[in-house]
Amino acid sequence: MQPLDNIRILTLAINLPGPLAVAQLVRLGATVVKVEPLEGDPLARGAPAWYEELHRGVEVVPLNLKDAASRSRLSTWLGQSDLLITASRLSGLRRLGLSWPELHASYPRLCQVALVGYGPPREELPGHDLTYQAELGLLTPPQLPRALMADWAGAQMAVTAALTLILARERGREAEYAEVRLSETGIEQPLRHGLTAPGGVLGGAFPGYNLYPAREGWIAVATLEPHFWNQLQRLLDLSSPDCEQLRAIFQARTASEWESWAEEHGLPIVSVRSSPGQ
Repeated sequence: MQPLDNIRILTLAINLPGPLAVAQLVRLGATVVKVEPLEGDPLARGAPAWYEELHRGVEVVPLNLKDAASRSRLSTWLGQSDLLITASRLSGLRRLGLSWPELHASYPRLCQVALVGYGPPREELPGHDLTYQAELGLLTPPQLPRALMADWAGAQMAVTAALTLILARERGREAEYAEVRLSETGIEQPLRHGLTAPGGVLGGAFPGYNLYPAREGWIAVATLEPHFWNQLQRLLDLSSPDCEQLRAIFQARTASEWESWAEEHGLPIVSVRSSPGQ
């Protein structure tokens, strides 16, 4: 038995946050039908292998929702589903007759999680992970982000919202609507509160939490807790070293050698990989 056995989900969400959330719900046992536009999901073109991975166990159906016959099929699925996941601007859903008031009136047992970019008064602005991170001060041009943090955080919030709605309904409450705003996931909070800002504890101020060049490559040193920091100093025969002292010492070995050394002593120090799987 899986937690979401016998729970049926219909998703219209393309791109990353929706499929990422759905994949987690499938792993929990949900039965999922995904309606895609006839041209498909852009994720399938940008990362076909990942698209296949995220849609494992999902029934994908291409439909033109402006077509009457397709809308009839959609209506049947809506009537059979416990949860609808969308990732369109709310005006677009209204044009399709899929606003929450219309849905709730027609399908009173159906819950909805709506992935949107912004809340009022900016709800009609389009956005993507890049623009959300840019507005939150998380980019260093011209480097593009290597992780889609807003999308990823939004997917986790969508899973939490989905489970909350389903649990509440199963406990006898009315089916409800939840909105996940990708521009408001909170991924900027460590920076906003100074933790990761330049000069912050995790922004270079503390020598025990930093990146250092080795003889070959770089290492990430994360001896944040006092017992790790004290152990590192003891092993290196140092007392309250600064970044310059550690930088000089770490030049003595390669990054892979330091990683092996750290693993032997149980310290959170690893070599910096340039790509996953290295």
